[in-house]
Amino acid sequence: MLFGSTESANVRPTLRIDCHVHAVGNGTGGTGCWYRPRGLTKVGAPFMVRAVGLDGAALRGDLDGLYERQIVRYVRESSLDAAVMLAHEEAYRENGDKIEASGSFYVPNGHVLNLAARNPELLPAVSIHPARRDALDELERCLARGAVMLKCLPNVQNIDWSLPRYTRFLERMAESGLILLAHTGSERTMPVADPKLADPRVLTRPLEIGVTCIAAHCGTGLMMLDPDYFDVFADMVAKHPRLYGDNSALAALTFRLRPSALRRMVSDELRGRILHGSDVPVPVSGAALCALGMLSWRDWRETSRIANPIERDAELKRRLGFGEESFTTLSGLLRKR
Repeated sequence: MLFGSTESANVRPTLRIDCHVHAVGNGTGGTGCWYRPRGLTKVGAPFMVRAVGLDGAALRGDLDGLYERQIVRYVRESSLDAAVMLAHEEAYRENGDKIEASGSFYVPNGHVLNLAARNPELLPAVSIHPARRDALDELERCLARGAVMLKCLPNVQNIDWSLPRYTRFLERMAESGLILLAHTGSERTMPVADPKLADPRVLTRPLEIGVTCIAAHCGTGLMMLDPDYFDVFADMVAKHPRLYGDNSALAALTFRLRPSALRRMVSDELRGRILHGSDVPVPVSGAALCALGMLSWRDWRETSRIANPIERDAELKRRLGFGEESFTTLSGLLRKR
């Protein structure tokens, strides 16, 4: 185990962690995963499997096993100690009914919990829609098996955390120390249920209840396409000591990151509040950063030679100015496993 499992362990190791790596699979081996890409997700599928060193045949073969082995190898061969593996929930209505055929992939909690049980380098982030009729029971089951985080995409999965009916669920998260990692900002690869839920202010109620929250992508939006909430996120950080952001997908061909936002992210204002995340298997590239003047041509070329996408993303973040604390802060926030 990466974290001490006995009460006598007073000091945890300081670990370098990638807080945002997606688990994916097609259900081989009885994992319960499924992958039904459509729209931009279908177009991007071959690029995503190639980004982790697999070929197109993996989508029709043992994707679950192949992907697991690649991610474990990449983490072990990187400068990092661990990666948080994200489950992916389906969308639900507020009354608890599942919104059928609304998603492009699904990763059940049991799969990421099993991944973590087999591989100590992997930490499990479960995904539970709070409107599910069994949400609290599922939460308890996942806590008992060592979940360290709960991942959600409010705008995709239709989760408005401000609803009073979710109060007990959030209270239990706060009591247990389970971190909430929520997508904020643009989403162009999956069907969006409610665009306004991309606003980081959707995390206000969880923060008030005492849940430690990570605003994935820091509320950034695709330039000229979607609203950008980075300033909203930064202002919220000043008000909420339990709020963090992550820099996932900011070293990708997404044009989410503006030079002004980067300067603020790496400044003393937000130091220690931006956590490292890659968003693998989203392809990692410094090309857009170089085009916008945030990365030198030499840094782009040197990082592009790193075959391991987990390490390439980490090195890109270092060259963008993110310090060691962006890699290590999370290890002090995670609940004991």
